[in-house]
Amino acid sequence: MKKVLILIVSVSLLATSCVSKKKYTDLQTELGDKLANTEKALADSKTDLSAAENKVASLEDRIKFLEKGNEKYLENVDNLIAMSKSATENMRSTLSQLQQKDEYIKYIQEANSKKDSINLAVAFNLKKILPNGLNDEDISVNIEGTKVFISIADKLLFNSGSYKISKRAEAILKKVGAVVNEYPNMDVMVEGHTDDKLVVEGAAVKDNWDLSVQRSAAVVRELQSKYDVLPERLIAAGRSQYAPIADNSTAENRSKNRRTKIIIMPKLDEFFELLDTPAAN
Repeated sequence: MKKVLILIVSVSLLATSCVSKKKYTDLQTELGDKLANTEKALADSKTDLSAAENKVASLEDRIKFLEKGNEKYLENVDNLIAMSKSATENMRSTLSQLQQKDEYIKYIQEANSKKDSINLAVAFNLKKILPNGLNDEDISVNIEGTKVFISIADKLLFNSGSYKISKRAEAILKKVGAVVNEYPNMDVMVEGHTDDKLVVEGAAVKDNWDLSVQRSAAVVRELQSKYDVLPERLIAAGRSQYAPIADNSTAENRSKNRRTKIIIMPKLDEFFELLDTPAAN
């Protein structure tokens, strides 16, 4: 009986011991899994924390960058405002200058228009009163720019090779003088021109320079002494053979080149005064 009881107790203890070890193993396995999961969660949390810290650092850098950019932007805005004010002032100054130039141009245009009208009147009067029956090649009246040009063939004014005024020239110069005296604010330049033929040795003049100047001076003296043109308005000039209107290859062309030009033009001092007047305003 005792043996049976001992056997039963032993079997019971053995069974109890087996159950407890299995539970322990299961519990140990469960705890191991939980520990592994916890460690993994901790590692993930550390990773997330590191990422969050990096993001925070990046955002802080971004904030600092934006703050600096904002300061620079505000500085640029201030500069732009200052530049805008300066540009506005410069624009106003430029517009004012353009307006002054526009007024000046209008002033000059009106003055030129007035001069053109005077030139037309001078040319019209000259063409009207100069002797009839003369060839256009012998005497012509033209307007070029601000000047009126009267071109007179030398055969109408001088004898061949001479610089003395001919009788035939008096009628022409008298009428030129009358028109010139109607416009006292204009100067008169007389230009002598020759062909390229050399002056004969022993002649009264040295060369074509001398001949062209002597002829222009003779016309100037005639206008002053006989037709009362003020001497301060008169200019005598000689161009010799160096301003031809045709080549000197034929007798006809040489005849064209032997001429006297009377140029009626605005006084230079009044012209410069015209330019200076608007600038002084």
